[in-house]
Amino acid sequence: MDTTPDLIVLGSGSTAFAGALRATSHGARVLMFEKSVLGGTCINWGCVPSKTLIHAALFNHEAHLGMKLGLGLADGGQGVDSESLFAHREEVVRKLRQERYLDVLQNMSGLELVKGTARFIDQHTIEVNDKRYRSPRFLVAVGGKPRIPPIPGIGGCNYLTSRSALLMKELPKSLVIVGGGVIAVELGQMYHRLGSRVTILEHGPRLLPAMERETAEALRAVLVGEGIKVVTDVTICSADRAGDVNVLSADVCGRRHEYTAERLLLAVGTGPATEGLGLERAGVATDPKGFIVTDGRLRTSADGIWAAGDVTGRMLIATVGARQAIVAIDDMFNEGCGCTMDYLAAPMAVFTDPEIGMVGHTEESARQAGFDVAVNVMPVSAIPKAHVTGHTAGVIKMIADRPTGRLLGVHLACHRGADLINEAALALHLKATVADLAATMHVYPSIGEGLKLCAQGFDRDISRLSCCAE
Repeated sequence: MDTTPDLIVLGSGSTAFAGALRATSHGARVLMFEKSVLGGTCINWGCVPSKTLIHAALFNHEAHLGMKLGLGLADGGQGVDSESLFAHREEVVRKLRQERYLDVLQNMSGLELVKGTARFIDQHTIEVNDKRYRSPRFLVAVGGKPRIPPIPGIGGCNYLTSRSALLMKELPKSLVIVGGGVIAVELGQMYHRLGSRVTILEHGPRLLPAMERETAEALRAVLVGEGIKVVTDVTICSADRAGDVNVLSADVCGRRHEYTAERLLLAVGTGPATEGLGLERAGVATDPKGFIVTDGRLRTSADGIWAAGDVTGRMLIATVGARQAIVAIDDMFNEGCGCTMDYLAAPMAVFTDPEIGMVGHTEESARQAGFDVAVNVMPVSAIPKAHVTGHTAGVIKMIADRPTGRLLGVHLACHRGADLINEAALALHLKATVADLAATMHVYPSIGEGLKLCAQGFDRDISRLSCCAE
């Protein structure tokens, strides 16, 4: 391949690969640059390793729950084998990196990978390994990186980020987490279930502040019930290292407290991984947080440069990044296609137990959009299968347009909620009504039946319905 490809892609994660593969389907010759590990965040230190460990922690938790049913633990409650656990994590990552990235790369004609750190020289030129490459089109998909808050003294502490917390070889005896968002609750519950003593410190008044209150409160009740300490309205003042422990000094509702732990986890969000990329030389505008500003077609302020994935700051999840890349590529090679992103139909999940799933409008955003809103909130305990599995904690919340019954949003905290929310996403995509969901037969008994029951609850008292009644 010569140095003037049809497209240059910066990054090699799920977003970058989705864009590169789409471009080759248009007949484009693509050059991809990666400065770190092939596969990016999701496969190496994000989705795959975190969910592998979270699932392992669920095994450990449910083994102990089995004692309540008279099943006991055959080995008398043997502790976690850290070496085997983390070896399993690495094997899963290795296997999926090979199958989903290396094998795809080797079998895809028209796509070439170059290792090295890229920086823009101008709008149509980058420099990598002292060599310059030009192209009429660029897709910036370099992802994000953990944000480090400016806490006085934090540099001297033994802290973890969302990335390094998934690369440890040993489990910490105690862990204090700064932040109360997705990473904090996922990894907090995971490490607690693997045997660590966990404290979560959230600056605001509640966990998961960007999500519906009902689902966040349902999750907090479970976390506290399991023994995780959750503290809200926290202002971190300073950090220090005292022998083998880290010490955080914080104000809580006007009173000074100290929190000590073997390890600290900083889980206060993600920033764009654009340092040194030279965006200013290419004329690419960024917002106050450094994320690349894009329009609905993922175009940046510079002609010929598109951006997709975490670097844009919109819904930092792999599936959205991949779809953004596809929209960007179609816009590049099929100008006038009218391709745009539909963020309202994009489902998200938080992989706690219960899992949180969400798609579409929140109640507040639906009202702000001018809808006459109808809402139904149903406890998961109303689902018969929840009693079969013993997972009765959580809620399902549906938001609809009152005049038409059209479904506007679904938010839930529910066992297997990450699977359940996909049906809701399809319903929103097809512009279904709550009546459509209520009239759709679901398997009985199943957790998925919860969507049907919640939809039925808009116009009837489901406590007065027998099983499978309509």
